[in-house]
Amino acid sequence: MDFLNAIVLLLNYIFVPALAYGSQLALGAIFVTLIYGILRFANFATGDMMSFGTMFTILFTWYFQSIGISLGVLPTALLAIPFAIFFMVSYMLVIDKFVFKYYRFSKSPPVQLAMVSIGVMFITQAVVRIIIGPSDRRFFDGEKFLIRAGEFKEMTGLNEGLAIKSTQVITILVTLILVSSLFWFLNKTKTGKSMRAYSDNEDLALLSGIDPKKIVTITWIIAGILATIGGALYGLDKSFKPFTYFNNMLPIFAAAIVGGIGNPFGAFLGGYVIAFSEILVTYAYKKFFMYILPESMEPDGLVQLLSTDYKFAVSFSILVIVLLYRPSGIFKGKVLWEKI
Repeated sequence: MDFLNAIVLLLNYIFVPALAYGSQLALGAIFVTLIYGILRFANFATGDMMSFGTMFTILFTWYFQSIGISLGVLPTALLAIPFAIFFMVSYMLVIDKFVFKYYRFSKSPPVQLAMVSIGVMFITQAVVRIIIGPSDRRFFDGEKFLIRAGEFKEMTGLNEGLAIKSTQVITILVTLILVSSLFWFLNKTKTGKSMRAYSDNEDLALLSGIDPKKIVTITWIIAGILATIGGALYGLDKSFKPFTYFNNMLPIFAAAIVGGIGNPFGAFLGGYVIAFSEILVTYAYKKFFMYILPESMEPDGLVQLLSTDYKFAVSFSILVIVLLYRPSGIFKGKVLWEKI
């Protein structure tokens, strides 16, 4: 029984939360890798663009709630996401037309575009804070838990309860559906194949008659969908605070680079690598060892490698190690500094 309690403990505090968090990072990492692979620059506004999309999700959620529209046991935010995507994509296309397009046509070096994206980041931050404010916002409604800890204990007779939030399951399912659809689009459709060709060799793609304007527009549309859904799922699962999304830029970039920047599948897996690494390193294992070790060997301390306050140090360390020893990432994407 103690062994089963130990397994449930790990499921409750490591495996399920890491799967949900990894799904959220994966969507952001695919956003980064698409922009880098096709538009050829590191977009440092990623976290704040996710915040921008989430802001509109919250505003529409509040509107639907005010007029009595809901999805019952499901969060109303799921109904608001399509409207938020429209505003997010519109914002991205406007930013591209009036900012990035000039530097792209001027053949500016990628490092210059990256610096421009930092300016876009600060503008987006300001817009979000002016409209919705810097405070913590919770916009979840509906059924909070699919499995409650108390019910699980009664059902199994174990001391440890397993609690699975509906937002965790929604996050994982939506991510799998969205990523599967994206991979199908990139690999099976004519437009997706054109995007891949443009990413591999821009000059050859242009000689083949591929329309660069169409490729750029579709890239921003896909990026807007990823940013809005990824940001909204993160806000539903935890809470919405603009500064948190800015901080998430580090693990998102780490996930993209670990998986191989420019490689969407690598970015997807990289999200889970970073999420599991952060949670495994910062979890306190005392209770786990109390279940599996004899009483005489039970630890006195927390058995925690790092405090949760330093979880981003894990992402940063992995990022540095990968850049030093395998800069192309696990799945051999583009080498970051070759472009910069």
